[in-house]
Amino acid sequence: MSVFNRRWASVVLETLTRHGVEHVCIAPGSRSTPLTLTAAANKKLTCHTHFDERGLGHLALGIAKVSRQPVAVIVTSGTAVANLYPALIEASLTGERLVLLTADRPPELIDCGANQAIRQTDIFAQHPTATLSLPRPTPDISAAWLTSAVDDAMGGLYQGALHINCPFAEPLYGGDESAYAEWSAALGEWWNDRSPWLASPCEQALRTEPDWPTWRARKGVVVAARLTASQGKAVAEWAKRLGWPILGDVLSSSGQPLPCADLWLNSPQAKGCLAQAEIVIQFGGSLTGKRMLQWQAGCSPKEYWIVDSVRGRLDPANHRGRRMVGDVERWLEAHPATELAPWAPELVSLAEQAQRHVVDSLMERFGEAQFASRLPELLPEGGLFWAGNSLIVRLIDALAQLPVGYPVYSNRGASGIDGLLSTAAGVQRCSGLPMLAVMGDISALYDLNALALLAQATRPTVLVVVNNDGGSIFSLLPTPEAERERFYRMPHGLGFEHAAAMFGLGYAQPESWEALQKAVSTHWQQPNGTLLLELRVAPHDGAHTLQQLVSDAERLSC
Repeated sequence: MSVFNRRWASVVLETLTRHGVEHVCIAPGSRSTPLTLTAAANKKLTCHTHFDERGLGHLALGIAKVSRQPVAVIVTSGTAVANLYPALIEASLTGERLVLLTADRPPELIDCGANQAIRQTDIFAQHPTATLSLPRPTPDISAAWLTSAVDDAMGGLYQGALHINCPFAEPLYGGDESAYAEWSAALGEWWNDRSPWLASPCEQALRTEPDWPTWRARKGVVVAARLTASQGKAVAEWAKRLGWPILGDVLSSSGQPLPCADLWLNSPQAKGCLAQAEIVIQFGGSLTGKRMLQWQAGCSPKEYWIVDSVRGRLDPANHRGRRMVGDVERWLEAHPATELAPWAPELVSLAEQAQRHVVDSLMERFGEAQFASRLPELLPEGGLFWAGNSLIVRLIDALAQLPVGYPVYSNRGASGIDGLLSTAAGVQRCSGLPMLAVMGDISALYDLNALALLAQATRPTVLVVVNNDGGSIFSLLPTPEAERERFYRMPHGLGFEHAAAMFGLGYAQPESWEALQKAVSTHWQQPNGTLLLELRVAPHDGAHTLQQLVSDAERLSC
């Protein structure tokens, strides 16, 4: 049966290539041998490997973010499968498509004490977009059934993950290579073309709102959330033509025309001005800043529209309005802007005041907040930015102004810290661009073995680890100090110099802005490889600085 297992796997993987799968991420394992060897033999597939299944899932997630195509993952049976859960959940929230091919023991080895055998059917509960539990491979089931079953599942994969559970019985190795040739040959010319056996495309209809000519003449506000680089640039230009203020998230690539919004949004002048808006249109999901989220939750325009290709409500405040599912740029084309004068110029004044205050306050204060505010100076030309989670991404969102149209990637769906380094590695690998990545020390420790992936960076990559000795975002919580330190922040006293050496990365620990800037600019001259730049800062300084700047901005006036 070993040869038939391979033929079965070849139909599955060939079927996936007909739906845009070009990359497959593989972890080691014996039970998954039919899938692994078949993937390696398929010239349409680029294979990536990693020894950690949790990191492997996130590597695939990063590749899917850049390629915007489904990416396959192959793992063996048992707890290897469970380690894909975090990446699957993130993909379900942010829309990337993953195809999880999990090898399994055959049914007779489940619940009887067999080694590495767990209940894998429906292991991911309701998080996958679709699931397909294949039977044990047998010539009694036609190849046409197998390819059409996979076609049908892929046809409905508009976002998130498809879990295909693949039981294989032994033997897994050896056998006559010519055996069972007639079984797969029954698919005929299908092997030589590129179309699915069963075509069932998943199309997203895009409707033009008939009353848009009326709404575009009203006072509106644009919220730019998580967007691609081209989407962010298009949204910014569209809002400018309309004369509508744009509140841009750090992940929006919109250039944040009104910078430091998460500082000044709580000022009475800002609230009064924005309260005049009759319509708010949000592009993308997953807002970062606390004040932005508070404003979004509290605003009450006549209409609140959300446009994104990811399905779902995407509005925790449950505004009355419209939810449009489709490509953002196509939506903008279907709803053209007319040239109007800005209706809220006072917001420009507030933003400029806040930005000047940030620059003046942090001019001589080397640390987490100054780094966040000056981060745009470090970005590689023609590169991309990876934003980590927790405190550092909030500081960048509140204090920095990223270039318009600059690619920004993140895992802000579930906003977890698992797999951040692995996902960043996938983003860099698929893009082939130089990358600046920033994350906190706990996030880096949590995914430390992914430094093995970043060691393979194809272009110069700088990983900035902001080491504030623990989870300093918890410094913002109103918990008793002793308990906050022990149970929330959890100081660790660790550094990253030896970790960089272990995985063959460059290392620097600058103690001034000038030294930091020099280390980064020097690394951009390298052809490839990763520099781990450890920024050691005081534990509470970043959180306290953010609190102070927010308090200062609330007193701004036009």
